[in-house]
Amino acid sequence: MTMAAGAERFNLAAGLAGKRVLVTAGAGGIGLAIAEHLIHHQARVFVCDVSKQAIDGFAKHHPRAGCAMADVSSEADVDLMFTVLKQELGGLDALVNNAGIAGPTGGVEEIDPAEWRRCIDVGLTGQFLCARRAVPLLKAAGGGMIVNMSSAAGRHGYAFRTPYASAKFGVIGFTQSLAKELGPANIRVNAILPGIVEGPRMDGVIRDRAAQLEISVEAMEKRYLERVSLRRMVSPNDVAAMVSFLLSDAGRNISGQSIGVDGNVETL
Repeated sequence: MTMAAGAERFNLAAGLAGKRVLVTAGAGGIGLAIAEHLIHHQARVFVCDVSKQAIDGFAKHHPRAGCAMADVSSEADVDLMFTVLKQELGGLDALVNNAGIAGPTGGVEEIDPAEWRRCIDVGLTGQFLCARRAVPLLKAAGGGMIVNMSSAAGRHGYAFRTPYASAKFGVIGFTQSLAKELGPANIRVNAILPGIVEGPRMDGVIRDRAAQLEISVEAMEKRYLERVSLRRMVSPNDVAAMVSFLLSDAGRNISGQSIGVDGNVETL
């Protein structure tokens, strides 16, 4: 059987080798899983993180990858990071805007405005600050990709976690706007919406919400999973696999999309 005219087959890892990729908050959690997936496929990876311990651990295990301490909500930190990145990679083919924080848990009348601002600054403004520095490099490379980390909370809203949900809704608007703006420059922009991701951050969220409702942690986790069609959490590797797909040649015509990796979260 011959292939239809214009049809092509793709190796799902094709095009990743040698690709220069920045992963923010890439030394731990989901970011580390993303960085390690890309390193496995021979991409040239540079990560930033706010944790010196995490950065030191990453550098020890991945001596060929680049890394720097940076708080993405700080314009000065981002500018310095890109100076180091250009020295090490010489340019950029992809940005993975992964950095974000859980933010406070509580009713809107209880939330400290400083905690609100911090959550928005890291989860949304940080993506802008990195994109504004990355886009000239992507254009100089003849095109590229941006993957922004949103959340199922950016689709459904999230009671008692309004700063986080607001930041993640903002990421989707940021993504769709950039996809339109940058498409003519051959730059694809997508958002990933993880659901309930197993790990220390989600453990803390469940623990805080359980305390607020005065129920057990086990009962709170059960409530969360009852809202997921597949009745399970997703792993950082599930998210990393989607990032790798989007950055690969197989994702070459995917842009402006908000893609759930969540087991089908029905509500939050």
